Amino acid sequence: MLKFIKHHMETISGIEIYPMISFLIFFSIFMVALIYVLRADKQRMHKLGALPLDAEPAKNQDHE
Repeated sequence: MLKFIKHHMETISGIEIYPMISFLIFFSIFMVALIYVLRADKQRMHKLGALPLDAEPAKNQDHE
């Protein structure tokens, strides 16, 4: 079955650009996520990380 798919993919003109586009999209999303994590407010991340462990949610705190 792979030979069948490979044969049809080779007949499409301009198909060689799609793997590069896919890689660039993946790399861009990865870099944006990495920059977001590195620049994020550490206290807010700690608060959000502890949120599922809280026994009772605080009623008078503002949600950001």
